[in-house]
Amino acid sequence: MYLKFFGLNEKPFAITPDPRYLFLSERHAEALAHLMYGINEAGGFVQLTGEVGTGKTTIVRSLLAQAPKNAEIALILNPNMTAPEFLLTICEELGVNVPGGSRQSLKELVDALSGHLLEAHAAGRRVVLVVDEAQNLSPEVLEQVRLLTNLETNTQKLLQVILIGQPELRELLSRNELRQLAQRVTGRYHLDPLSREETTAYVRHRLRVAGATTDILSSWALREVYRLSRGVPRLINIICDRALLGAYSLDRHRVTGRLVRRAAAEVFGRGFAAYWLPWAAAAGAAAVLAAVTATLWAFGPWSPGAHPSSAGASKPGAALQAAVAATPAATASVAPPAPTLAELLGAHAAETDTDSAFAKLFELWGAKYQAGGTDPCTQASRQRLECLAERGSFGQLRLYNHPAILMLSDSGGGSHQVVLTGLDDEHARLDLGGPQAVGLGELSHFWLGDFVMLWRPASSPVKALSAGMRGAEVRWLRQSLQRLAHVEGSTPVSDLFDAELTGLVREFQRAHQLSVDGIAGPQTQIALASAVAGPGVPLLSAGDAHGG
Repeated sequence: MYLKFFGLNEKPFAITPDPRYLFLSERHAEALAHLMYGINEAGGFVQLTGEVGTGKTTIVRSLLAQAPKNAEIALILNPNMTAPEFLLTICEELGVNVPGGSRQSLKELVDALSGHLLEAHAAGRRVVLVVDEAQNLSPEVLEQVRLLTNLETNTQKLLQVILIGQPELRELLSRNELRQLAQRVTGRYHLDPLSREETTAYVRHRLRVAGATTDILSSWALREVYRLSRGVPRLINIICDRALLGAYSLDRHRVTGRLVRRAAAEVFGRGFAAYWLPWAAAAGAAAVLAAVTATLWAFGPWSPGAHPSSAGASKPGAALQAAVAATPAATASVAPPAPTLAELLGAHAAETDTDSAFAKLFELWGAKYQAGGTDPCTQASRQRLECLAERGSFGQLRLYNHPAILMLSDSGGGSHQVVLTGLDDEHARLDLGGPQAVGLGELSHFWLGDFVMLWRPASSPVKALSAGMRGAEVRWLRQSLQRLAHVEGSTPVSDLFDAELTGLVREFQRAHQLSVDGIAGPQTQIALASAVAGPGVPLLSAGDAHGG
């Protein structure tokens, strides 16, 4: 209904788990990495839990889209069934033929599955069982699944199980009768709701995927979305969808905080006050209390000027006026507030164009930039640097750990390219008329995730490195990973990407919350280059470099 009005191609806040809309916050990226680990590594159970609506099912869909070709995945969406029904469903998902007379026999079903697992292992395939809503599994069914994982070779188990469910799943697995299964859980991760900054980025991400070219929700509206949804993605979707519909019905192209509160009232069936009202009420009460206290002090027997026979005692009204007049502002000077990011962008707009930003970024790398010459990335490649242009998150910037140009948009629709030179858990350091510290929450109102970064690869052009390859790039990869692992050898470093190197790459990817596939693609190489960076290499956080 409102798509054409807002210039959208599709509904941005549908609650169906579409992988295209998956927003990889730091939490979601780590959760997806845990599940990818469960598919690529051998043995045991992997457990993912989270509250209702935190995005577990969407992560499952993304996992299926990224599964390796040699993986057979049996997905169980409704596990509330008996043990024979559950085993039969697994057989159906894997295409295992079960004779009609054996469909109620646990032994026959287990034998059929065991035979399939052995055949798959012989053919080099991995079999993975993914159970959604796993908190609904009965102890009897869980015990049958545990028995299936007993089937193994000398080196690995033949069935990998991924259990995904609500927090009740943890309580279920903590039961005494399931302790044997709990001991086989090799990976656990709990998916928390989004933070305020992540909620803002999540809303903007979904709008961009749907075709939005401007910020439809104001900064106050985004603040209210987080407050009223508490960062739960499903509630964010429902509230934002209602808010867009409300704005459309009022012929407004921008969603305000009031429209978000009105939408939340429809969703939850009760009204919501503006977030600042409780603070205003508290401040008013504090002011009244202070005035009353001052009055009592002035007229109490403990007052320095009070005396029972004083003929010139002041009236209460006069004392109250004197108390109000004696404000802190009259007796103390207040330091001026630090400039906001909007004020900084306005004051230094002349240095936020493309040439100015790249000149600053090149200078950090000790490189030269020629304004008006060839494109910046070509100039970078001539100086043994590579450009990386992506749309990501603060977590991704921390992972890459190199200065970057952020594409910012102000409230007037103006575009600014600003160099990010430092980043910690709460603040970013920007080069705007000199170094400026800006809170991540404030920065997220201006940054939609687009950035350009420079980094120095082992060779150019950059290519993904995988098993079987040879060359100087592979030698650099091995040397860098051995350095991080504090492995020193006297023999020459091999330039062959063998099984040992694959294992080292997997270890690094797992430790840095990358996709654990054993292939050193550009993301893995950038993260590794910053981890072993030597003197002279610019980093966002020097404490994140592990090299000597």
